[in-house]
Amino acid sequence: MEHQSVLSYDTSKHGMANPGYVPAAEGGYAMFAPPVAESHGPSAPPASMFDNVPGYEGTVAGGGGFLPPPIPAFPVPQPQPGPEQPHWNIPSISEDTAREAFVLFASSKCCYSTAPAKDGVITNMEAFNTYRYRLETFTESRSTEWNHEPYKSQPVDAFAQPPPGPWDIPATTPSFFMDGQQIIKVPYTSSVKSCHVCLGMGRKPCKDCAGAGNKVCWVCNGSGYRHGDDRCHHCSGRGRENCSHCHGQGSKQCGTCHGKQQLLVYINLTVKWTNNSDDYVVEQSSGLQVDNLSQVSGKELFRDSQYLAYPVMGFPDAAVANAAQRLVSEHQGKFSRTSRILQQRQTIELIPVTKVTYSWKGKSHIYFVYGNEFKVNADNYPATCCCTVM
Repeated sequence: MEHQSVLSYDTSKHGMANPGYVPAAEGGYAMFAPPVAESHGPSAPPASMFDNVPGYEGTVAGGGGFLPPPIPAFPVPQPQPGPEQPHWNIPSISEDTAREAFVLFASSKCCYSTAPAKDGVITNMEAFNTYRYRLETFTESRSTEWNHEPYKSQPVDAFAQPPPGPWDIPATTPSFFMDGQQIIKVPYTSSVKSCHVCLGMGRKPCKDCAGAGNKVCWVCNGSGYRHGDDRCHHCSGRGRENCSHCHGQGSKQCGTCHGKQQLLVYINLTVKWTNNSDDYVVEQSSGLQVDNLSQVSGKELFRDSQYLAYPVMGFPDAAVANAAQRLVSEHQGKFSRTSRILQQRQTIELIPVTKVTYSWKGKSHIYFVYGNEFKVNADNYPATCCCTVM
């Protein structure tokens, strides 16, 4: 059987003509359908989609920042000073405790010999007073943003009555000093709008076939034949095949409205509780880096929790009292501008630090034992080896 060249595009010789098929330019091979953009509607909801809701004028899609809390209707209770604190001393650890901690430390290191820890002779032990002051400020912040979801006959209450203010909506507060979040749909802000992505059609043109519903056959490249007079069995000689992504329809369901054509538009209120914490560790002259102390706990000497904390008074270490004064002032000034302070808590821990000097093989070395966990730091351990992992 005779047939003309593919380049002539005589559809009478290539099976049934496909109304969705547009021939390529003469002289070239059939090409795949050009790609199209994923979205044919606006990428973001237009501003006109959102109503002007009293009390929420600054709300935008994606969030409009944190809302400052209202001025308290009643006088804020003033913080009360705590009692003056006595002087505390760190009880020295025993030599046996220091040695046992050192042996455990050496045993935990694959490249350390335990000989210095077991056989070294302790020549001196010196204890250091080290305090850690911590201030925690538990805050509640609120922010609003427009949200939408497919409309499925949900209640519509916009303008039925004025919505409550952002800080008037009740929320369930978690336990103090525990982070949490709650998202609440603001009453009387829900309305129905046409979907901005599919323009209210419920469907979007398929990007894989450019809305044609079919594509160039990948087996015969649009010719309808494979070899010589053999008609392409994949496309039955049509040169085109149905698009597998849209099942030949040329369009797909809108992923924003799920084919409902309409959206329920409303304001979401996000209530966030945050425990903001800052530490101050008194510098000590033992030689141990302060950063090491963040890994251990100490003995709690003082705890004060109230709505607004009052700086610690009468503490024997002036550095702690100065840090308390500074952090309390910073927290109350910083967090009251963007959130509501619910509670403050300040604690003072006494962290034991013992500097141990020992002799091994005629040379003097040191290590530190610190924290309630008796953690050890020995930067220049005298008996290490180089391990090689095969």
